[in-house]
Amino acid sequence: MSDTSEPPKKEEEEEVTPEPEEQSDDSSEEEATGETEMDFLRNLFSSTMGLGSADKVLDELTLDGVAHYINSGKCKNIICMVGAGISTSAGIPDFRSPGTGLYANLQKYNLPYPEAIFQIDYFKKHPEPFFALAKELYPGQFKPTVCHYFMKLLKDKGHLRRCYTQNIDTLERVAGLEGEDLIEAHGTFYTSHCVSFCCRTEYNLDWMKDKIFSDDIPRCDKCSSLVKPDIVFFGENLPVRFFTSMKMDFPRCDLLIIMGTSLQVQPFAGLVSRVSKSCPRLLINMEKAGQADPLFGLLGFGGGMDFDSEKAYRDVAHISTCDDGCLALADLLGWKAELEELVKQEHARIDSQDMKGKTSESKEAAAKASSASVPPETTKEE
Repeated sequence: MSDTSEPPKKEEEEEVTPEPEEQSDDSSEEEATGETEMDFLRNLFSSTMGLGSADKVLDELTLDGVAHYINSGKCKNIICMVGAGISTSAGIPDFRSPGTGLYANLQKYNLPYPEAIFQIDYFKKHPEPFFALAKELYPGQFKPTVCHYFMKLLKDKGHLRRCYTQNIDTLERVAGLEGEDLIEAHGTFYTSHCVSFCCRTEYNLDWMKDKIFSDDIPRCDKCSSLVKPDIVFFGENLPVRFFTSMKMDFPRCDLLIIMGTSLQVQPFAGLVSRVSKSCPRLLINMEKAGQADPLFGLLGFGGGMDFDSEKAYRDVAHISTCDDGCLALADLLGWKAELEELVKQEHARIDSQDMKGKTSESKEAAAKASSASVPPETTKEE
């Protein structure tokens, strides 16, 4: 179950340019992309020519070794890279799992091909399938998972530098990560904008929710154009902040934790090669992902994950669900009881809020029904 609550990614190219109306960010994105590509080339030539040496940071290439490193006090800039697999236990399907993934269950929408539901050109002509699906998967109907709260613990304990997520379900925010903690690489439902370049009026989560659950196609109050959640469709650019932040974050990363993603979608998948050669990388997933091509390995080209070769020195694969992997790591860190209590308290809080919301909605509906049943007063003729 990899690659999930991530909206369709339309970023097949490593280099992306910002939208026309954001000309002021043009140079920032080009500079960030250019410099990270130069970093990659330096690492490539260094590896090929045998220049430099990579320090082995972990005592052993196991979850135990990772836990010992975190507890050593040397690990203060952890970056988490996450995909749909961290949200499947919340009831949100991933995209690519055979039989259960989102793309395997879209027949009822009569699409020309599954990915069309997240393609910007198709959306502008036929928005109905996307909004019908959005109603089924809309944020607020699901609770964060153990994995989400593990990242919140990393933040609370001063270890988390940033979470880079492919997901659009906003569960990282619900779990307590804030805007500065997050890079929502494939966008978010948190805000929406008018699709007209001449307008671009912004709308909040509640506005969009009202439209979707009223079965109305959201249209701009100002110009009547379609309004789309700020998720990245195929054919759109990634947020500029993705590029500018990775330039600052990944050179400083001292542990990369990758969870619930197949590492198949670029440019997100390429982030694993942006950390230093000595930075340990932990994958928690149902299967190994992101491994270097064997031929490239023979030629000395680095970048991909190396779990099994004789040269492996920093990459650890823990094959399990994301929740089980986070619980196992929390146990080794001495945080398991704290994590379980955090999940219990937060889920109880969310359930309580949901009950209050439903009670309030019921009272409002009853009041409207009552007022509608009262006949209008008749005025007596003089």
